[in-house]
Amino acid sequence: MRVVIVGAGLAGMATAIDLVDAGCTVEILESRPFVGGKVGSWVDADGNHIEMGLHVFFGCYYNLFELMKKVGAFQSLLLKEHTHTFINEGGKIGELDFRFAAGAPFNGLKAFFTSSQLSAADKIFNSLALGTSPIVRGLIDFQGAMKTIRDLDSISFADWFRSHGGNDGSLKKMWNPIAYALGFIDTENISARCMLTIFQFFAAKTEASVLRMLEGSPHEYLHKPIINYLEARGAKISTRRQVREILYSGEGENLQVNGLLVANGETTETITADAYVCAGDVPGIQRLIPQDWRKMPIFDNIFRLEAVPVATVQLRFDGWVTELNDAEKRRQLQKAVGIDNLLYTHQADFSCFADLALTSPRDYYRPGEGSLLQLVLTPGDPFIKAKNEDIAQHVLAQVHKLFPSSRELKMTWFSVVKLAQSLYREAPGMDVYRPSQATPIPNFFLAGSYTQQDYIDSMEGATLSGKQAAKAILQQAERRKSLATV
Repeated sequence: MRVVIVGAGLAGMATAIDLVDAGCTVEILESRPFVGGKVGSWVDADGNHIEMGLHVFFGCYYNLFELMKKVGAFQSLLLKEHTHTFINEGGKIGELDFRFAAGAPFNGLKAFFTSSQLSAADKIFNSLALGTSPIVRGLIDFQGAMKTIRDLDSISFADWFRSHGGNDGSLKKMWNPIAYALGFIDTENISARCMLTIFQFFAAKTEASVLRMLEGSPHEYLHKPIINYLEARGAKISTRRQVREILYSGEGENLQVNGLLVANGETTETITADAYVCAGDVPGIQRLIPQDWRKMPIFDNIFRLEAVPVATVQLRFDGWVTELNDAEKRRQLQKAVGIDNLLYTHQADFSCFADLALTSPRDYYRPGEGSLLQLVLTPGDPFIKAKNEDIAQHVLAQVHKLFPSSRELKMTWFSVVKLAQSLYREAPGMDVYRPSQATPIPNFFLAGSYTQQDYIDSMEGATLSGKQAAKAILQQAERRKSLATV
């Protein structure tokens, strides 16, 4: 069976892995010059590793970790301290510290009751909301709680939180940064389903809230092992091959895809297969869907989904920004020092950030140089049309407010990557419009973290969608085989 997959992001490559394992012949077509999709990275002319975002691997990324173990990439993940760190102006640190011997749910209770990020009143209101949430049921009936959580998609997390006794102080100081980090929108605009899905995993499974980061860039330590695995099993991966048009024939139940019109340098060619998978993002699938297909609700609903803009900034310094206590250590360049973890803040336009020279040193630490902060600007709307130099200076000023000691350091280099359309906007009421991986067209399938799967739009969601797409393709092939032998 020959399958062509459009898009070499995690969803497309996860689909490909399960298909080649089942003996299929697979070709992946990617329009960009590199693989990885929203987890893409590349090296610029000066040897700097550039990323399209800040990629953190939560302990509940079970499907992604299974994939990484299969291709030999899991050992490239570096385990971080089991605490979620918040940076406030003046270098004041608040924490959700999950380090507790008893494990879930007790480590979560300990983290919230002892959090230095919240006032005593905030903790009380926070406890009221979480204590009356489906998370409590999930401790004894995980799947039942998940069903209840899915039914909360019509309300924002902020509205749900307030209706259960939560207060604005907790939303502002803790939940907004987390919401921005997860979905690039705040708690007033993100679905309660999205946020509570994460909390359910954190509450029920000790390892879910553990953080890991790659030892270097995604291309080197995630995508290369995947590519090697696929190519060793006969898969073909082609970049700079944009699909211009889906070729199809028939109507209604007889509609089928006949091929893809694909760019090939200055010309085009038609590529055919037994099954076709579109594993792009929301704007990608919206561009490809033929107008006639919008008569089918599954395809028309996709146009109700929107994508969120985001900008990722890298700033290099001649010292160590997150070293707060020792000025001499902060200025020396012989050893990387500071906070080796993901960081959140509610007092800057970047919700989450990290010093990659510490967290992912293999590609980002440079002898004789200091911190390389990678910061995610959310919401990204105000920055998409701004000049990169202006963005860098704006972010630098906010870094100085969070870390006053960084004013004695010099910014030596910067990079800005803008995505006008990134994750799908997980707003209230949108979940019903997400398509399944199987479609009414028997040889046409979808993958991507925006498609229906039981997690949020993320690396784990993309991987899960790819596995579900591959399963649907193989089941369809089995049905055809059964019919042919009757």
